[in-house]
Amino acid sequence: MSITTNSTTTVEPTGGNGQNYTFALSVLTFLFFIWGFITCLNDILIPHLKNVFELTNFQASLIQFCFFFAYFVVSIPAGYLVKKVGYQRGAVIGLVIAAAGCLLFYPASQQQVYAMFLFALFVLASGITILQVSANPYVTALGRKETASSRLTWTQAFNSLGTTIAPQFGGLLILSAATAAVGTAEYKAQEAAAVQGPYLLLAGVLLLLAVVFQVLKLPKVVEHHDPVMADSDSGSAWQHSHLVLGALGIFLYVGGEVAIGSYMIGFISLPEIAGFDHATAANMLQFYWGGAMVGRFIGAGVMQYVPAGKVLAFNAVAVMVLLVATIMTTGHVAMWSVLLIGLFNSIMFPTIFSLAVTGLGRHTSQGSGVLCLAIVGGAIVPVLQGILADAVGIQLSYALPIVCYAYIVFYGLKGSVPKQA
Repeated sequence: MSITTNSTTTVEPTGGNGQNYTFALSVLTFLFFIWGFITCLNDILIPHLKNVFELTNFQASLIQFCFFFAYFVVSIPAGYLVKKVGYQRGAVIGLVIAAAGCLLFYPASQQQVYAMFLFALFVLASGITILQVSANPYVTALGRKETASSRLTWTQAFNSLGTTIAPQFGGLLILSAATAAVGTAEYKAQEAAAVQGPYLLLAGVLLLLAVVFQVLKLPKVVEHHDPVMADSDSGSAWQHSHLVLGALGIFLYVGGEVAIGSYMIGFISLPEIAGFDHATAANMLQFYWGGAMVGRFIGAGVMQYVPAGKVLAFNAVAVMVLLVATIMTTGHVAMWSVLLIGLFNSIMFPTIFSLAVTGLGRHTSQGSGVLCLAIVGGAIVPVLQGILADAVGIQLSYALPIVCYAYIVFYGLKGSVPKQA
């Protein structure tokens, strides 16, 4: 017997009392935590490697480009892989590949070659991509369709817990590691080597998780034909306009969010803003990501009563207001304006994702791959903002994400309504 939902996937439990939902969600929640932790370390790597290799903002933005470009390259193959081997095995494969990427940081730091760091990030992100494709639909399936956004938001809250902890971890072990005189060859060697320990530790954790996931007895997730929204065998996920528009929403949201975070340490360090050193500025990111964590817990409750699309639009408007304040003010007002964006960013990714996959039926795996493909926005928008920052400064470059959030307002109010071509 299967426990079915009104969503596009179901679970086959190993028992009849429903406890498998709680256990499965708990295990998956830790996955969300670990990939949030790893992804947030990119915000630490940008100022760190920028100093080591004396990079421009554009060159430093290639860190995010290589990480998020992996989503573009790997997402569609990952969708087919997960469809073939299953969600649980897909997670195991993703964990092993991500661990391999972490291990590549060691030779990259030994050789002090920027291109090797970029390749390591690409491999690491390839594993994270497979995890995204595996875990997001799994969480969506473990419960009622009506609360899918709330459930995915809840697990994403622990993703934010990882991102909240990561800046302190990175600031302490990476940004504060060098003790030699600034600018010397010894200083650069120490700075480059600072990433070795943290990423070797992460590789060990990821490999341990892969072993755990291999032996765990998780409920089997299966996809079913939804006669209401997916009754055409000849169709595909692309015929659903709310998925296509949702993919653009994911592209612009991830691009805007990543761009904001990528330059935040540099922005806070500006003399006219807070004038902090990079290690202190990195610690301030805990308020940005902590706000995202708190916001997701709040959002999980609010969306039990308020339609997810309306909550999404409201939060996008709030971010636009804060970005204007970030650009137009200075000092701690500007600093706290940009840090508060995390609170309103909190529910956006899981909400857009769950709205976009609603009613896809047997095309859910393909739709999930399409949405993860759209995460390539995290590669494109930060590069564009880096070019803008080199031209007009970091503060004025924050005008670019405003355009991204304007579209999200539209998607929340209009574009997320399911329509099948």
